[in-house]
Amino acid sequence: MSTRWLLAAIHLLGLGIGLGSVWARARALRGQLDSAGVRQVLSADTWWAVAAAVWISTGLLRAFGGFEKGSSYYLNNHLFLTKMGLLVLVIVLEIGPIMEFTRWRRALGRRSAPDTAQAGRFAWISLIQAFLVILMLIAATGMARGFGSVTT
Repeated sequence: MSTRWLLAAIHLLGLGIGLGSVWARARALRGQLDSAGVRQVLSADTWWAVAAAVWISTGLLRAFGGFEKGSSYYLNNHLFLTKMGLLVLVIVLEIGPIMEFTRWRRALGRRSAPDTAQAGRFAWISLIQAFLVILMLIAATGMARGFGSVTT
């Protein structure tokens, strides 16, 4: 198996993990937030972080590590730039949940109940992020078919 193929497969695996985990996080945030419910949220959140690490690391290798079409292709492709803009938006939206879920983890570590007052807000953020990931997928499939290039 070639390195290009392996990186592409891992990148796509990250998509499945990420979309599933952010959706699961949204559902868990809308459920009962007792100790078990909070742990469910945090488990989904951990998988969401794993997916982000997979996407970013394999994406950087693919775009700038000499494994694919070369950085100039990507930096001159409107769909790639759109995909990166969507990724930045996902990351910006994640700032609040990261901070809050860190507090939840600390509270559980102290065996106290976390303040879950913002759970509904974070559920909406998670759903928006899931939609943005789908838009990123659409941009990626266009790129894979040669669309978005300045020369197209």
